[in-house]
Amino acid sequence: MEISKAELTSAAAAPTGLQSPPPQDLRGAEILVKSLQAEGVKYVWGYPGGAVLHIYDAFYKQDTIQHVLVRHEQAAVHAADGYARATGDVGVALVTSGPGVTNAITGIATAYMDSIPMVIVTGQVPTAAIGLDAFQECDTVGITRPIVKHNFLVKDVRDLAEVMKKAFHIARSGRPGPVVVDIPKDVSFNKTAYAGYPDKVEMRSYNPVRKGHGGQVRKAVQMLLAAKRPYIYAGGGAILGNATQELRQLADMLGCPTTNTLMGLGAIDGTDRKFLGMLGMHGTIEANNAMQNCDVLLAVGARFDDRVIGNPKHFASGDRKIIHIDIDPSSISKRVRVDVPIVGDVKDVLADLISNIRESGQKPDAQALAAWWDQIETWRKRDCLKYDRGNKEVIKPQHVIETLWNMTKDVDTYITSDVGQHQMWAAQFYKFREPRHWINSGGLGTMGVGIPYAMGIKLAKPQSEVYCVTGEGSVQMCIQELSTCLQYNTPIKVISLNNRYLGMVRQWQELDYEGRYSHSYMDALPNFVKLAEAYGHVGMLIERPQDVEPALREARKLKDRTVFMDFRTDPTENVWPMVQAGKGITEMLLGSEDL
Repeated sequence: MEISKAELTSAAAAPTGLQSPPPQDLRGAEILVKSLQAEGVKYVWGYPGGAVLHIYDAFYKQDTIQHVLVRHEQAAVHAADGYARATGDVGVALVTSGPGVTNAITGIATAYMDSIPMVIVTGQVPTAAIGLDAFQECDTVGITRPIVKHNFLVKDVRDLAEVMKKAFHIARSGRPGPVVVDIPKDVSFNKTAYAGYPDKVEMRSYNPVRKGHGGQVRKAVQMLLAAKRPYIYAGGGAILGNATQELRQLADMLGCPTTNTLMGLGAIDGTDRKFLGMLGMHGTIEANNAMQNCDVLLAVGARFDDRVIGNPKHFASGDRKIIHIDIDPSSISKRVRVDVPIVGDVKDVLADLISNIRESGQKPDAQALAAWWDQIETWRKRDCLKYDRGNKEVIKPQHVIETLWNMTKDVDTYITSDVGQHQMWAAQFYKFREPRHWINSGGLGTMGVGIPYAMGIKLAKPQSEVYCVTGEGSVQMCIQELSTCLQYNTPIKVISLNNRYLGMVRQWQELDYEGRYSHSYMDALPNFVKLAEAYGHVGMLIERPQDVEPALREARKLKDRTVFMDFRTDPTENVWPMVQAGKGITEMLLGSEDL
């Protein structure tokens, strides 16, 4: 039973108050498609197989949702994930049973670690064959249970519409996350009376708190106004909660310094003087020192994870009061004891903080705040992100990112990255001014996400410039998706900082393993220019520093082409600053001179 754009328009324009049409007998696959249409889904990334052929047949009969055929199920989930991160909508992927599911696992775990709203529909063998080791069978519910917010196995076609409603509700509400809906082949084929998609969902056991406790909010206000060295530390939750405007307003009201985690970049304008840069393992000296030396810390949608605070004992040695706002109560006091926990939606809680500060009529201690800023400016003078900008012999990777920033800072630009040194250089040297424009795998640290993320974003934002910053190691994990880019006309720009090493592994081996470079060097690399051309795209080889800017300019001119830029960068360059494992966040190496 197909539904077209014309029918959707007609239904939307129909007068209200008329009697509902009688139920239709629809197959499960048709109900699934109607459910996705009712949720406003525009794109589904997937790969067909036997267990989902009824679903693919239903997709063939409609024209409101575009299905994007990827070349590997992992990329399907990554692309839907990138789309969700950039738009805030629920990303949707569709894979078949057995190896289709297991190929998707890395993508699901990536989304789970970064709290990304997604619904992944998986095919399953017929219900009668479940548990009998049928062809392409696996225990999808069991395999995915540790890496999803929730999962469903639909055993009756009559339950499918309600399950889909619950799946989308769970994925996008509270702390977002991926939800798997496993549909046996007979359920997608069977018919049932369909009276329409549910307009509401009731789940007694799931009711996330949105409003922060008023008494805790008032305590937080008193603490912030009395602070002499206040500091705001915002993570990915500030972006996922769409709280950027409130966060910036609060920072302006308090006049205090701010920092973002890797996942929170863009929550605070990267060019704002109050922004001290990213903190943590590869954070700036001013951001890390402020974290350790503030007297009141406001944590917004952040987890105090190991890459941010380093050694918890070292962090706990600082005498400070901590206010922690998070939608997920399990994240509060999980690694660090806090003084004022506030469970609630970060946007709502920040709005309450702002309102209470206004009503109080009080302002922070200007003299103490000025002294705090004097200390911060002293730390800033160290210029911990310095590198050899005058080098004319070899391309410094930082120079590529800085050049890209200077070229694109006045246009709507999205940056995706894979995982490794190039990821850290992008985070350090590209000054993200808006949320949802920096798309990377922070929690799981998944190599190979860059190209799928970028092609998912380009479909959502066709008028924006989309760049994938990657390395010659990461990019080969999902490089087959260059084929998808051609088929679906997603002209992304790939910036490969090619240093011929698994750079971050090599850096650790240099610092912690006395230079024993065990399997971190790549002896056989493809000709990336010819490989890009083989996929139907433009390839560029850039080997001299003076050619960096012209190459980027040329790539930008090719608006309708995917361009792969192979930048041959300094193989010895390391990411500084760096906090080594087991050290505190102020125990930073600022360069090779500290070794």
